Amino acid sequence: MKRYTLLTICFLAALAVSCKQQSKNTAQPVDREELVETTVLHPVEVMRTIDVSTTLEGWQKMSVAPGVTGRIEHIYVDVGSRVGRGATLVRMDQQQYNTTKLTFANLALELSRLEALVASGAVSQQTYDQTKLSYDQTEETLRFLAANTYVRAQFSGVISAKNYEDGELYNGQAILELTQVNTLKALMAIPETYYPLVKAGMKVDVHSEIFPDTVFPATIEIVYPTIDASSHTFNVKVRVPNNDERLRPGMYVHTSLEMGKSTALLMPYQSVQKLTGANDRYVYVNDGGVARRVFVQMGQRFDDKIEVISDEIQEGVEVVTTGAEKLIPGCKLKISNAQ
Repeated sequence: MKRYTLLTICFLAALAVSCKQQSKNTAQPVDREELVETTVLHPVEVMRTIDVSTTLEGWQKMSVAPGVTGRIEHIYVDVGSRVGRGATLVRMDQQQYNTTKLTFANLALELSRLEALVASGAVSQQTYDQTKLSYDQTEETLRFLAANTYVRAQFSGVISAKNYEDGELYNGQAILELTQVNTLKALMAIPETYYPLVKAGMKVDVHSEIFPDTVFPATIEIVYPTIDASSHTFNVKVRVPNNDERLRPGMYVHTSLEMGKSTALLMPYQSVQKLTGANDRYVYVNDGGVARRVFVQMGQRFDDKIEVISDEIQEGVEVVTTGAEKLIPGCKLKISNAQ
């Protein structure tokens, strides 16, 4: 029994060595020849552009969420209402505000009397200071209650949501949403490679499929200072003037950023192969009459050509442009119409 087990182990070991040797030989010339067309790659001057898509947002958004709880006495607006800066949007229960107003008025009178008494020495400075402290604290509370009982718009815009009706109890969820629509913003993610080239103040053209014949000029307002480690992109905030209000928050838009001229190695897009079951891309190069597979990264596309990037792809490399789908590593190449 042990003898058969030993024989089995020897057989499996020999088989593994054979498979390993066969695997090594796949990069060697094989008894197979394929007719292909090739081209020699040379640097071409191109205009670098980045195509970015995103959704629009209001330049400013305000959630009307007062800092006091209680009953909502009245909501002055509805969804779609246009409001100006400073317009009253909501009036909350006024009881606490009115009580504090009376307290403050009383403290003001008391403080006025104490000022005369402390000057004559009839009242100690400590008594005056305590009353002054109460006065200042009540004044601050009154200012807070005024802002949160009569809630006003901080900017001009449109009411985009309403979550309560008059008389309902406010439980912390925003009563209204106010959105600025005459100026919009777009957050765009850009590959980290272009970080040195993107600057605040750059002009961009925004396009919407809803208005295919219209270009909306915009400006990069902020370039975010950090790179996202997972996506290797950084964000920019784009300011989009929208005085005619044709664009709306939530709309899908796209833009192209011009990054200037540079050189690239281009080959036909269809010549780049995709590894089965993965997203890896590769091309075949002519290595002394033999096909050699080289994995590449795909850069920017220019019409029917694509930029290929790899440490093994340099100027003067001869790549297969037609017939690559028939090749396997190591097969012989019969080149037709080589360029």
